[in-house]
Amino acid sequence: MGRGDLYGDEGTGPLQILAKAFEHRILFHSPSGRFGYNSTKKSQREPMHKLAVFDFDSTLMDGETIDFLAAELGLEEEVAAITRQAMEGHLDFFKSLLARVALLEGLPDVRVQEICEGLPLMPGAKEAVHGLKKRGYKVVCFSGGFRRATRPAAEVLGLDADFANYLHEDEGILTGKVGGEMMFGDSKGRMIVRLQQLLGVSPEETLVVGDGANDLSMFAHAATRIAFCAKPVLKEAATHTIETKDLSRVLEIADSLKDPAAS
Repeated sequence: MGRGDLYGDEGTGPLQILAKAFEHRILFHSPSGRFGYNSTKKSQREPMHKLAVFDFDSTLMDGETIDFLAAELGLEEEVAAITRQAMEGHLDFFKSLLARVALLEGLPDVRVQEICEGLPLMPGAKEAVHGLKKRGYKVVCFSGGFRRATRPAAEVLGLDADFANYLHEDEGILTGKVGGEMMFGDSKGRMIVRLQQLLGVSPEETLVVGDGANDLSMFAHAATRIAFCAKPVLKEAATHTIETKDLSRVLEIADSLKDPAAS
């Protein structure tokens, strides 16, 4: 993983997005598919009122990216077992991530790209994202998985930003190493606080959707917490639950909320 992966060739990496957002407090997704920033002066800015953050694996995407990759090496069951324990909160997320990615060593990078570009979106994902944006939300994805998977999905769904980890490859082959800002159990919580501060959004104006234990840290900073086909540990921290694979039901919950800006 090189510096260009995190910062982007033309300011399109997630850390560069945050740096520019810090200066201008507004993120936007341009028609070209690249992320940029609004250079409007502070006095001319439109106020930011609402933020929606989705988990990726088993939330925006129907399955676990790393399980799809492991299947290519005949290791799906082994990796899936570790994933399941981590999502249930029985294993430290960081240690489980390192263990699972280590098993991917030797996988050709070209196959990683092909698999990630063909991952199935969750039913209702497009409707949920488009509907929330129409309702005035900035919609972002946090993933403890990999940006190889979130980037294509972000383009299809029209997400405002996506944050995930990076698989290291050497001469076109995965090395079994990983890096990034979403590697720890508290990573999503720390990132959502940064975004709230940068965008001027409060927890009351924040909606989060996830399914596993590593979503708990971002749940702690949002007033609306939706457990989607989730593990019991996350349901306990949720304000709402969705038990069917239809992400568009998030819109029903959003419509039921009192607008904080009106109070």
